[in-house]
Amino acid sequence: MSSSNNIIDSATAGGGSGGKKNHNKYRRDKPWDTPDINHWEVTPWDETTGDTLSGGRLLEESSFATLFPKYREKYLREVWPLVTRSLDKYKIACELNLVEGSMTVRTTRKTSDPYIILKGRDLIKLLARSIPAPQALKILNDDYHCDILKIGGLVRNKERFVKRRQRLIGPDGATLKALELLTQCYILVQGNTVSVMGSHKGIKKVRVVVLECMKNIHPVYNIKRLMIMRELEKDPKLKDESWERFLPTFKKKNVQRRKPRQLVEENQKAATAAAAASRGGPAAGGAAAAEEGGTKKKKKSYTPFPPAQLPSKIDLQLDSGEYFLSERERKSKKLVEKQMASKEKSEEKRRAREMQFVHPSLLVGDDDKDEDETGGGIEVSAAAGVEKKAGSNATDDVERLVSKFAKKSGSKKRKSEEGSGGEIGDASDMIVGLDKKKKKKKDKKKKKDKKE
Repeated sequence: MSSSNNIIDSATAGGGSGGKKNHNKYRRDKPWDTPDINHWEVTPWDETTGDTLSGGRLLEESSFATLFPKYREKYLREVWPLVTRSLDKYKIACELNLVEGSMTVRTTRKTSDPYIILKGRDLIKLLARSIPAPQALKILNDDYHCDILKIGGLVRNKERFVKRRQRLIGPDGATLKALELLTQCYILVQGNTVSVMGSHKGIKKVRVVVLECMKNIHPVYNIKRLMIMRELEKDPKLKDESWERFLPTFKKKNVQRRKPRQLVEENQKAATAAAAASRGGPAAGGAAAAEEGGTKKKKKSYTPFPPAQLPSKIDLQLDSGEYFLSERERKSKKLVEKQMASKEKSEEKRRAREMQFVHPSLLVGDDDKDEDETGGGIEVSAAAGVEKKAGSNATDDVERLVSKFAKKSGSKKRKSEEGSGGEIGDASDMIVGLDKKKKKKKDKKKKKDKKE
């Protein structure tokens, strides 16, 4: 072909007199690209149909390795013969290293399919992510593709991350099962990753749902959207139309949070103050405002300097000199302090008990009567009463109490004598007679003993 065919006129290149860019400048016709071609279709590698390498074999060896967790070692050891047999069909060598905890796949001289090594790499990745071997071996087919989504770093808070991951799985795995049915993919949530196996379109849908779930958008909304899309796909009339009018749009709602208790109380006070002001006029309003102003906390003055450091336990011991004492001396000091504290407490309790026997007139003086009526000065008057009792009037108070109790006991005796009458006298005579009889018997026994 001559070079003149590839030369383009400056007029056509410039796109006319307007000077606009012509984006179709280098575009050529593609007679092989027709509308009936399915670009998503993947034709499998088949040597019988003539799929061969130009040189006959691969020039260099390619290998991929991946690590696996310790808990997968036992399972991989059991399954490895099955993995080896499956990879031998595609002329791929594999190795399980239990010392390093790694799996390796590499090409051999007999490998004819150049892409199968990438399929082997995906296989060992899926096995390391806890996918069962029978399911993972399906990745060697050309119809299956895989993606491992890392969700560990999408949410900072650990508790929030666990909740959102559980939301993706759903109750008894219902949400995950619905997503698998709608996307025709195999999904496994394991630790900080989500492993997906299926077609390209299905994997793309799953990725959107998983990432939005980590952004606090519930998977149910996306599942509903996918269900509507699946129904719309069945209608051939809507093939070339926009589906936006059929799909639901879920807007994020800002739900008001509960107000803190202090804010609620302040609002209530403001409302009561406003009501009082409207009822009582400006005077009441001023009083309410003064009350509200009294309840408000004063703002602390800002200082750029940090507060002074509090002394530690060792600093306090050094100041008191306790740091240099022995363990025995420390214990004895603590014991003495404890005894002193107990003595003080017992003294206070004794004073309180004695206060019960002090006359109320002594507790409150003549000058402090007004304060006592209003409720103030009780403690001062009580202390004054205790001092008086300790002074010269203490003996008079004791004598007064003794005479008071004597009078009470005398009045009780009189009442009992008046109530019982002569019955009490007869009973006392009987008791005296019995005592005399007993004495006589004793004297007789003593005399008999002496005679014998």
